Amino acid sequence: MTQATTIKVNRDNAISKSKPTSIYRWLKFNAVGASGIVVQLVTLTVLKSALKMDYLFATALAVEAAVVHNYCWHERFTWADRADAHSWLRLAKFNLTTGILSIAGNVLLMRAFVGTAHLNYFFANILTIATCSIANFLVSDRFVFQES
Repeated sequence: MTQATTIKVNRDNAISKSKPTSIYRWLKFNAVGASGIVVQLVTLTVLKSALKMDYLFATALAVEAAVVHNYCWHERFTWADRADAHSWLRLAKFNLTTGILSIAGNVLLMRAFVGTAHLNYFFANILTIATCSIANFLVSDRFVFQES
């Protein structure tokens, strides 16, 4: 398991640990998000192309697959320094905030990009993911994985 703290050497050559910076945590969030994008796009492609599901329903299911994937990695990697014993409660908070934000944002934006602007569903989904990521980071950092 990766430790989410950084190690510093002070003037007396003593080693101390400090909390990760917001930029460092943002980079970790995006690394997890990048792998979640793969999960989402593969799931969307299978549901839409192979199983012939409606693109909006397939989008919602693909986003949920990515949300669960991302939560597991955020718990163990991005916010590992804020781990607590309430992971089921935290999963519920994550799903009810970033999950709903992601699903609603993705479905609404997909409707606009695909249904109205007639963009390719795969390309449109990449645009929706990018659009929702900043709000998801802020909600996760300040609410879901907030410091005790």
